[in-house]
Amino acid sequence: MRALVEPGPPLTDAEAARYARHLSLPGLGPLGQRRLRAARVLVVGAGGLGSPILAYLGAAGVGRLTVIDDDVVEESNLQRQVLHRAADLGRPKAESAADAVRRLDPAARVTPVVGRLTADNAAALFADHDLVLDGADNFATRYLVADAGELTGTPVVWGTIDRYAGQVSVFWPGEGPLLRDLYPEQPDPDSVPSCAAGGVLGALVGLVGSTMAVEALKVLAGVGEPAVGRLLLIDALAARTRELAFAPDPDRTPATALAEVGAACPATAAPAPEPAPAAVGATALAAELAGPAAPVVVDVRDPGERAELPIPPARPVPLATILVEGWAALAGLPGCAGDRPAPVVLACRSGARSARALAALAADPATPAAAAPRVLAGGALAWAAGPGAG
Repeated sequence: MRALVEPGPPLTDAEAARYARHLSLPGLGPLGQRRLRAARVLVVGAGGLGSPILAYLGAAGVGRLTVIDDDVVEESNLQRQVLHRAADLGRPKAESAADAVRRLDPAARVTPVVGRLTADNAAALFADHDLVLDGADNFATRYLVADAGELTGTPVVWGTIDRYAGQVSVFWPGEGPLLRDLYPEQPDPDSVPSCAAGGVLGALVGLVGSTMAVEALKVLAGVGEPAVGRLLLIDALAARTRELAFAPDPDRTPATALAEVGAACPATAAPAPEPAPAAVGATALAAELAGPAAPVVVDVRDPGERAELPIPPARPVPLATILVEGWAALAGLPGCAGDRPAPVVLACRSGARSARALAALAADPATPAAAAPRVLAGGALAWAAGPGAG
């Protein structure tokens, strides 16, 4: 596959000494290193994936790096976001990461952008760079990156992690399929647990991020076979990797505009809309709980998520149990026994999973009419922002 970047000027003696181990690599050599020195690379995210990406691209001699991130360094980041130190707590991640790259190479040209990638700035940022690496931690930004890459013709090296598993691919417009050919629709942000709730193996982000850096160097220098049209699947627990080939979807509508990013992650979700007939708002639920006919609140999240953002009146029943057992999963709860149980309110983090539980109960003939299941509109986020605040 063609090299993405034209070679820059000959290497200086200092550069030749610094990158000597690259210069002796078949296929890379001085010409490939000159391509790297001429490259302009944008890294979205300075967290778990961004840390190894920035470290290895900076050390490899990529000519100009830009990193965009709107978050600050927190103590829980230090388990896996290895560019940051305890002394960086509270600092913008983009600035902390840029300083770390400069510690590796004082001559590195790295620009931190403290802010979020949006529909307003994405096209201009992409157009100013040869390659983008997507180290975002949320679905909305990943799909914005994918659409901006397609619109501007900018290749994207993409990676994602989930607990003990990771995925990597390269989406190169004009050379192979793109993210929406593989995953056509953006999932609901509540469809998977957050890193805080589900956890993530710290060393795994190093493995996935380093793999992304390797793919970036291959694309920039024109060496090897990039993962275009291939999804690399990494299972850290089983110590196995496998590959899934995929092709462009001939029926997919190409991206023609950038939509504004929605909630970057469930923790920053917008306020819930007015409750539908089968839903109840947080304030109204608090009033019902204080009344004579209090409903039974059922939390369908995993234990770690419930501990992270609790709804104190709720009783735990996992979504998977409700999907399999229907009403029988709730029938043993206090207030739910008999033919005339108390009303039931289902809750999750923001409402997506509780809606699935509601559909399962509605489809079960054993669900008593008196239970009249509803969902908590906005889920635990709405509860925390209202009755559970403070």
